[in-house]
Amino acid sequence: MFNKLVPEKRMVLPNGKVVVEKRSYTPLIVLVLLLATYASIQFTGFEFQVLRTRWNEFFVIVGQMIPPNWDYFPHLSKPLLDTIKMSLLGSILGAMTAIPVAVLSSSNIIKFKPVVIFTKFTLSVLRTLPTLVTALIATFIFGLGTVAGTVAIFLFTVAYVGKLTYEQIETADMKAFEAMESLGLTRIQAFRFAIMPQILPNYLSTSLFCFEGNVRYAAILGYVGAGGIGLLLNESLGWRDYSSVGMILLLLAVTVLIIESISEHFRKKLI
Repeated sequence: MFNKLVPEKRMVLPNGKVVVEKRSYTPLIVLVLLLATYASIQFTGFEFQVLRTRWNEFFVIVGQMIPPNWDYFPHLSKPLLDTIKMSLLGSILGAMTAIPVAVLSSSNIIKFKPVVIFTKFTLSVLRTLPTLVTALIATFIFGLGTVAGTVAIFLFTVAYVGKLTYEQIETADMKAFEAMESLGLTRIQAFRFAIMPQILPNYLSTSLFCFEGNVRYAAILGYVGAGGIGLLLNESLGWRDYSSVGMILLLLAVTVLIIESISEHFRKKLI
């Protein structure tokens, strides 16, 4: 069907030979994207008129955040520290757990296919669940507070780092691994000495990058009672106290910037 929609082009060379130019599917792809965009607009009820008339309200709220409420700063130190602590703990535990999970998901290491399929399916389910939903479920199990937030970040980290790590394992050079197995080493030992050195820099870089994102995610987990600075952010937004919201966002921006700078420094050392 695509061949009929996109006709082929023929060019005759001076020697009489006919050269057929490959079909370009770009017009068809553009058409499909335009139709998908139109269908999305109709399905979601998106209105450009509302966007045109209401976009300036964003700057009204931003204007109310400036200047931030500096008197609110002393109340933010402990919640911010809680946010960083649960992000760090969840990231460390999640990154450590991601290694055995990634091994169980690697078809070139684990030959028992049901285990590989089940582990990959579990990681897919964990990645599908939004962090807020995971935190909400965790609050029902562990109660309100930072424990629920730490569990949510832990599960997200396992899914994120585990997915990228098992992809790295499956594309690793297996020659050294097979040689060590032939010498009598177990599969775990062969993995430790043959595969782990290959994936270690990317694994550490991925874990650091995930930690950066987890600090931002942890800031909004307070919306479902998972502790941290998100509780104060939710409270300030509920009371329309935008100057305090501005203080919270400013402090978060500075904190994330510092963490990203430190993380980038260490990631460059791993390259």
